[in-house]
Amino acid sequence: MPKPVILAVDDDPDVLQAVSRDLRHQYGERFRIVRADSGSAALQAVEQLAERNETVAIFLVDQRMPQMSGVEFLERVIERAPQAKRVLLTAYADTEAAIRAINNVRLDYYLLKPWDPPEERLYPVLDDLLDDWLAAFKPPFEGIRVIGNRWSAESHQVKDFLARNQVPYQWMDLDQDEEARRLFSSGETASGVQRLPVVLFTDGTRLCRPSNLEMAGKLGLRTQAERPFYDLAIVGGGPAGLAAAVYGASEGLTTVMIEREAPGGQAGSSSRIENYLGFPVGLSGADLARRAAIQARRFGVEILSPQSVVDVRIQDPYRIVKLKDGSEISCHALLIATGVSYRKLDVPGIAELTGRGVYYGAALTEALACSNEEVYVVGGANSAGQAAMYFSRYAQNVTMLVRADSLTQSMSQYLIDQIAATSNIAVRTCTSVVEVKGRERLEALVLANAVSGEQETVDATSLFIFIGASPQTDWLEGVVQRDRQGFILAGADLLTGGQRPKGWSLERDPFLLETSVPGIFVAGDVRYGSVKRVASGVGEGAIAVQFIHRYLSKV
Repeated sequence: MPKPVILAVDDDPDVLQAVSRDLRHQYGERFRIVRADSGSAALQAVEQLAERNETVAIFLVDQRMPQMSGVEFLERVIERAPQAKRVLLTAYADTEAAIRAINNVRLDYYLLKPWDPPEERLYPVLDDLLDDWLAAFKPPFEGIRVIGNRWSAESHQVKDFLARNQVPYQWMDLDQDEEARRLFSSGETASGVQRLPVVLFTDGTRLCRPSNLEMAGKLGLRTQAERPFYDLAIVGGGPAGLAAAVYGASEGLTTVMIEREAPGGQAGSSSRIENYLGFPVGLSGADLARRAAIQARRFGVEILSPQSVVDVRIQDPYRIVKLKDGSEISCHALLIATGVSYRKLDVPGIAELTGRGVYYGAALTEALACSNEEVYVVGGANSAGQAAMYFSRYAQNVTMLVRADSLTQSMSQYLIDQIAATSNIAVRTCTSVVEVKGRERLEALVLANAVSGEQETVDATSLFIFIGASPQTDWLEGVVQRDRQGFILAGADLLTGGQRPKGWSLERDPFLLETSVPGIFVAGDVRYGSVKRVASGVGEGAIAVQFIHRYLSKV
């Protein structure tokens, strides 16, 4: 935690140097001593301290300064640092003004100059004031602060990026937080008003409406590879990709993993995984992702995030991936482990309100904002059930909207039992969202019952969607064989009537997790016919590395 600040203000350089010297001698170990030679310079210093989220403990201000007196300065700064103690340095002739200031600016003390010796005339006064201040002091949040609007899609994007990359941050709503409004207005420039959201960093810098890549650069995340060639390149950082990275690197393969959002993938955003072997009380997806990423880095895996692969080309014996920034990485073996994304809900009005009350996943990011509200969750599989359980801790009521007539076909029994035992979760079966309504944000849902055909409109501010699985594999068009939905075929699924896939160049059948291109493998949810479970993804990632070794032994 940064040291609290004692701010000394005096326009006389000799006096300012002397008081700063005495303050450092007595308080330098516990407090940071900041000095300013005018009221305006002190105001700028206070703004800069606020940008860095540093706290002022005491203002020690000279009364007789040109352009802005000490009392005038304290009047202007009182709202910016209301808890700070206020001490005025005065000459004998100024005592009347100092006495009046006790009521006007809630002055805590006034000291006559000179204050020598400080052991008798300065330190006892400040010691008493600092003890009083420390008794009520609550250390400020140490970390990134995000100023935004709850109904801003761009604000949601920044919060979601930070949450999924497990970067602590403080959310400051511009509509509800006076400090947020002050910090926001202090950053307005001559060229115009800033754009939301504004991200404040601990070094005092700020980014306005940053992209994920800009955030990554500021946070020190790696987005570019250290070398041009690797034994193994992995596209996707979910459970399958992380497992392959750990096993590949631990067995001597130079390995790079490329993840477009954050390590952990969709599983990393899960609020609770309770059926993963070895964790009897369950663990969050974020915790699983954090542990796996640390393990991978310990074995020397390079993790590029956020970074996307946009193309692949074959140049035997190499597989070359092109990144979104235009750079390329060559490898002997390539593993596709991009997982799946939630399918989009295609109903009127939803596109305009996505990120403004309508969210895909994002339970961990938005749950606190839904405190004591009505929350609607679309979906009937485990991810929807886990989200409903998580929301039930914060929301007044959670309503699950399920198209099927029960949860038994798509959800694990342990989750069904938990939901049934949670009093503020209701499950509406045979029900679909057919329209969303709202102007600047979500305001209402139109629900349809598949059995009765009746429709009803309900007020709503938050809708969270967890439906189906959609592989994002368009970038592999014309490279590897996929099914109609975009899932990647591998192993025996590539054989038609015992015949190897078209263009197959080797005198053997494809390995179990090998695609229609030798040396390109697939693991996890993106594979055709895979079991959509975290444990199976981890297993496939580990198994893929064994077949990659067999492939590399013949290259």
